[in-house]
Amino acid sequence: MRNLHPVKVGNCLLDGSHIYIQSMLNTRSDDIAGSVRQAKVLEAAGCEILRAAIPNADAIALIPAIKQEIGIPLVADIHFDYRLALAAADAGIDKIRINPGNIGGMDRVKAVADKCREKGIPIRIGVNSGSLEKELLAKYGAPTPEALVESALNHAKLLEQCDFNDIVISIKSSDVQNMIACYRLAAQSCPYPLHLGVTEAGTARMGLIKSAVGIGSLLCDGIGETIRVSLTADPVEEIAAAQDILKAIGKRGGVQLVSCPTCGRTRIDLIGTAKAVEEALRGCEKNIKVAVMGCVVNGPGEAREADIGVAGGDGCAVLFKGEQILRKVPESEIIPALLAEIEKL
Repeated sequence: MRNLHPVKVGNCLLDGSHIYIQSMLNTRSDDIAGSVRQAKVLEAAGCEILRAAIPNADAIALIPAIKQEIGIPLVADIHFDYRLALAAADAGIDKIRINPGNIGGMDRVKAVADKCREKGIPIRIGVNSGSLEKELLAKYGAPTPEALVESALNHAKLLEQCDFNDIVISIKSSDVQNMIACYRLAAQSCPYPLHLGVTEAGTARMGLIKSAVGIGSLLCDGIGETIRVSLTADPVEEIAAAQDILKAIGKRGGVQLVSCPTCGRTRIDLIGTAKAVEEALRGCEKNIKVAVMGCVVNGPGEAREADIGVAGGDGCAVLFKGEQILRKVPESEIIPALLAEIEKL
């Protein structure tokens, strides 16, 4: 077990007891109305910590506009300009993402640390292979896990020298194996909460696969306090993907759908049925396992652990609970019959 230093981000406590889902606005930073709308949609979708790019002084106006419309913490994503960090803190931001080593001398680092300490605002240090310092590239020859972790810890030391330790660290890579190695090394090297993610993971399909492997592996190791699935897609898809990853490894409740891949025994449209059931149950918060199986070989035999399920026959299916057969229904009634049984649970 890590000797974790808990960090509070707004109303969220990063202490390992809950894995928080993050996403980031992709609306233009000068589109305040659009950013507010997207922030509300993301919160409704299940985002628990939200980040917004603050590239210039005009973007500071986003902070109060968004804060008054959502109840989740808002993070300011800032690069290089320490004055933006100070302004964001004064505007009511809940957390700042900035690298202390990139904002100038220690006087600037101290100004940001002092302001954040005064306001109770944590700082996330975020490094990736593209942001690695030249001296570390020269030392290690490439953005290796050792180089990236050393970079993150060097940034953290700057804040520690200013008596500031409400720090969150992210060490991201677009290479899944490299990303996993980075976080495993960081978990051994520092006590700060870790924000997990595969950066520049790609489009919705491949990005989800890479994120599931990287984030899921680390969470199964007990590493990580907050996650972001980075997709070149609508950020609402990032939230759904993160929820599914957490559900798949038992870190979140809700419906778990199990379904077989179909074979030559299948006599119903199982693929269409499974997709329809999954979509119908997307908002269901019951902690249940639902099985949609192609034949009696797979269900209720192999799916006996399901709370409720269907097993296909020839143009029909049987409803079952555990090993108990409830009744037979024609194919056209499979979905409504299954949903009706789920409603009773």
